[in-house]
Amino acid sequence: MARKKYFGEKIPPQCQYCSFGTRAKSGGKVLCEKKGIVDEGDSCNKYVYSPLKRIPTKQLHIPGNFDDD
Repeated sequence: MARKKYFGEKIPPQCQYCSFGTRAKSGGKVLCEKKGIVDEGDSCNKYVYSPLKRIPTKQLHIPGNFDDD
């Protein structure tokens, strides 16, 4: 059985999802262990995808959730 990747099959490499990168507090930049300060959308040949760094863009609304008033 083939294993599926988290969040889809085709995720373009971006420094913001790399295991070597850390988001800068200033926004729009990533502090990379390999390349230094780079843009979020950049990538290099050292890229290693980390699914835990991906931030969901849209939350599902589930009726009966704790947030409902």
